[in-house]
Amino acid sequence: MYGDQVRTLTLEAVLVYIAANLRRLRQKRGMTQEGLAEAAELDLRTLQDIEGMRQSVSLGTLVRLANALDVSPGVLLRPAEMPEIKRGRPRKHPAGT
Repeated sequence: MYGDQVRTLTLEAVLVYIAANLRRLRQKRGMTQEGLAEAAELDLRTLQDIEGMRQSVSLGTLVRLANALDVSPGVLLRPAEMPEIKRGRPRKHPAGT
């Protein structure tokens, strides 16, 4: 198939790529989440959920985000590393440690 090896990705992996690429490109362009959400005609909470990997992305939303960042939609799907997100409250350390 086009000479490339077939690679199976999980939905979770694709969401990680999209989230990491969105954040990286948004920050590289000096945009806030509010600014990108407005440019892509999205609700701020929707963008926050996409960047936080709490929401899947429709094809239409992916295209709007790519257009707002002036990249092709494929750029948002490229493999990228996402820093580990620590959830919940920090662990308490016993007194004296």
